Amino acid sequence: MITVEDIQKAHERIRDHIHHTPVFTNHTINELTGAAIYFKCENFQKIGAFKARGGLNAVLQVAANNEAQAITTHSSGNHAQAVAYAAKKVGLPAYIVMPKTAPIVKKNAVLGYGAEVIECEPTLDAREAGVKEIIETRGAVLVHPFDNDRVIAGQATAAKELIEDSTFTFDTIITPVGGGGLLSGTSLSAHYFSPSTKVVGAEPEGAADAVLSFKSGKVEKPPYISSIADGLLTTLSERTLAIIREHVSEILLANDEEIAAAMKLIWERMKIIVEPSSAVALAVIIKNKERFAGQRIGIIISGGNVDLATLPF
Repeated sequence: MITVEDIQKAHERIRDHIHHTPVFTNHTINELTGAAIYFKCENFQKIGAFKARGGLNAVLQVAANNEAQAITTHSSGNHAQAVAYAAKKVGLPAYIVMPKTAPIVKKNAVLGYGAEVIECEPTLDAREAGVKEIIETRGAVLVHPFDNDRVIAGQATAAKELIEDSTFTFDTIITPVGGGGLLSGTSLSAHYFSPSTKVVGAEPEGAADAVLSFKSGKVEKPPYISSIADGLLTTLSERTLAIIREHVSEILLANDEEIAAAMKLIWERMKIIVEPSSAVALAVIIKNKERFAGQRIGIIISGGNVDLATLPF
């Protein structure tokens, strides 16, 4: 079980290696939604995404405890960059298994941090096989993108900052959900630091496994996978599902058209770059205005690593 002390220690451990990201508001978006929305801008985080937090918390402990000679993971992008960045910080080689379909901007960033990229077919089986070979041949340890308590505790620090920086209590905090590392970490921070705050997950219709798993109590596969939110195309793990079912109120869906519209709104009105996965949280608020009207809502803007050649608008 991840304790309040685990999250507090994670924050202290990574504090000198991350940005304490700002919280933005926007009058136009508040008027449109009828809510007071506070955007925790992890698109301004190291490596351009919240994933730096979990990657650092895990890798710093691996290095401090001399647990391995190298680091490996599989990821379509942001976690890959996080692990590459963290491994460089501690002087360990990093071997990152990435699907051939991963955005080129994210592959280039991983290479820029000095990691080795091993490309694979865009399936979970291919990713896991690639990691298994690296563990066996390179003496590496796996830092899983979300099925890892150290990673989840690191991701929890984003919501911890959001809560601690506020002079009021949030009614709701909303985060995107793919594998569930951010959502489970956020729900734990709300549980420990703001118990009256509800936590809601936001998921693309084209990767709707979490909403099914949330209802059934077991890890489900999505009916189909097709979404512009490329960072959210994976399924929950047993670990993240257990935390989410205990501490999350509900999971809401948005389709690609709604996600693209929310992303465009943030770009145009807030003048900040966010990736499609980050826009899902705002998309579900706009889609469910009546449900959230009058609330103070925190949103974790999960990242801003966009392939400019594939913008959806």
